[in-house]
Amino acid sequence: MNLAGIPLDFILFALTLLGVALFHHHTLAVALTGLAVITLYKLGFGDFSGTAGLRGLVELLSHEWVTLANLLGLLLGFALLADHFEQSRLPELLPALLPDDWKGGFCLLLLVFVMSSFLDNIAAAMIGGTMAAVLYNKRVHIGFLAAIVAASNAGGAGSVVGDTTTTMMWIAGVPAMQVLEAYVASVVAILIFGVIAARQQHAFQPIMKDAVVGARLESARLTIVVAILLSAIGANVYFNLTSAAVLDHWPVIGIAVWAAIAVTAAWRRPKWSLLPEALRGSVFLLSLVLCAAMMPVRALPAASWQTAFGLGFVSAVFDNIPLTALALRQGGYDWGFLAYAVGFGGSMIWFGSSAGVALSGIYPQARSVGAWVKGGWHVALAYVIGFMVLLAVLGWKPDLSHARQLAAPAEAANVQGEKK
Repeated sequence: MNLAGIPLDFILFALTLLGVALFHHHTLAVALTGLAVITLYKLGFGDFSGTAGLRGLVELLSHEWVTLANLLGLLLGFALLADHFEQSRLPELLPALLPDDWKGGFCLLLLVFVMSSFLDNIAAAMIGGTMAAVLYNKRVHIGFLAAIVAASNAGGAGSVVGDTTTTMMWIAGVPAMQVLEAYVASVVAILIFGVIAARQQHAFQPIMKDAVVGARLESARLTIVVAILLSAIGANVYFNLTSAAVLDHWPVIGIAVWAAIAVTAAWRRPKWSLLPEALRGSVFLLSLVLCAAMMPVRALPAASWQTAFGLGFVSAVFDNIPLTALALRQGGYDWGFLAYAVGFGGSMIWFGSSAGVALSGIYPQARSVGAWVKGGWHVALAYVIGFMVLLAVLGWKPDLSHARQLAAPAEAANVQGEKK
C-alpha cells in the first residue's frame, strides 16, 4: 500500500522516528507504539520480505533474533562493565596523566577512538562516558557526549573487529586491508569534531586538574573489566576464524560477555540495580532495529561513492546492519568508504548508533535529537569532510571481484534449479 508513491511502511517508520525526536521524554513508549503499529499493518496488509501473515513474522524473528539477542546482551552487560570501571577508581587517577586544558578532553576522545578499534563500540563509548563523568564532575556538554559516540564509531570503522558492520564485511570475504582504508576518513573526522568538542567541554566545565585525594586503584574491578572485554573480543575473533556460521545462529558475543560477568560476580558483585534502566534503553533500541528490519528495502541504488555517502546519513535513522547486508549482496562498493559511512554516520543522532543509546543510559539529557544536533553539529561536519578527504586521497575503487564472487553461487544455484 502506497501513499503519494511512498510505501506506507516507510511513512509509519518515519512517524515513529519523528515521535522519538519530538517526545524525547517518552522515547520507549513511542518506539514500542511504532513497532506495534508497523507489525499490525504488516500482518494485515503487507508482508515480511515476501512472506505474508504470521508465518512471515516468525521467519523475520528467526532471522533477526541473533542480532537482537547480541545487542541486548552487550547493552546490559556493558552497563555493568561501566560501573566496574568506575569503581576501579582509575578515572579518578586520570587527571594526573591528562593535560589540564581542552587537550585533556581531546586525549580522552583519542583514547575512546583507539579502544574502539579492538573493542565493541558500545564498550568504548560506555568507558569513555564513565571517564568523562568523573573528569568533569558529571557536567558533560552534549556536544562532548556526541563526540564520545562519534569517536567510538570512527575508531571501529576501519577495523574488522571494531564494529558489527565491518565484521559482517570480513565474514563475507572482504579483505581486512580494504576496510582499513576507512581510517583515512576517521582520523580526519576526529581531528575536526574532537578539537571542537573538547573546546566546547572545556568552556562548559574544565577538566579536573588533580587526581582525587586518596584515590587508589581497585585492581580487582579493573581485572574484571579486562576479563569481560577479553571474553567478547576472544569469542568474536575465535568464531570468525574457525566457524563463522556459528555467529549467524547464536548470540555468541553476548553470551561470552555474560559468562564472564557470571564467573566474576562472586569476586566482586556487579551493581544489579543498574539493569532496569539499561533494559529500558535496550528495549528502545531493539524496537527501532526490528522496525527497520520490517521495511521493504530489497535493493539499494547503484553502487557509487554518492550512494555510500548518502548511506552515512541514512544510517543515522536506519539500522546500519541491514544496510550493510544489502550492500554486500549487491556488491560493487569500495568497502573502506562503506565502512566509514555506515559505521560513523550513525553518530549524527543519538539513537542512530547502539553506542549512543547505551551512553544515554548514563546521560539521559542525550535523549534529545534537537539538543544532540545543535550541540554535536561538528559530527556531521566531520563526517562530510572525512568522506571527501578519503575520496580525494584514495579515490573510489569499487571491488568488482567481490561482486562477482557473490553472484557466482547464485548463478550456480539457478543453473541447478533449471536442471531440476
